[in-house]
Amino acid sequence: MSTQQNLNRVKSADIELKDKLVSVNRVTKVTKGGRTFSFSAIVVVGDENGVVGHGLGKAKEVTEAITKGIDDAKKNLIRVPIRKGTVPHSQKGKYGGAEVFLKPATDGTGVIAGGAMRAVLESVGVHNVLAKSQGSSNPHNVVKATMDALSKMRDASAVARQRGIDLYKVFNG
Repeated sequence: MSTQQNLNRVKSADIELKDKLVSVNRVTKVTKGGRTFSFSAIVVVGDENGVVGHGLGKAKEVTEAITKGIDDAKKNLIRVPIRKGTVPHSQKGKYGGAEVFLKPATDGTGVIAGGAMRAVLESVGVHNVLAKSQGSSNPHNVVKATMDALSKMRDASAVARQRGIDLYKVFNG
């Protein structure tokens, strides 16, 4: 059985998106004429209501890199099911050397997550979640691993549709 990805692509035109800067990195290129500096920026955008995307921008100036990152993030939007302010079920995500684990939490817990994961989870609109990042702490890979975990999330109605059974049977059968 193939795992159905929750890759519901979303168009950015009809949504009010908020952006969060995850990290800015200065890159140095050494040439015959000296050192050339440029910047790369990882940005996460979301509507805090189940839509999130990430992007990378590179430019000579920081503000330009951030703007390019936001434009890139708007091209990679996905819809994530959120139930009562948390994720519907526990899920692992992996990208490169980074592995993340997301677990639903009760009201009042808050977002228990580190740097890059926190930005993604807040942008998607999750208010209560327990999250653990294992392996690489490279922000590029942690953001992509978190997006992988979120894209695998399915709510009860999606499970019922996929199995071809009634919603009641998902819980009691």
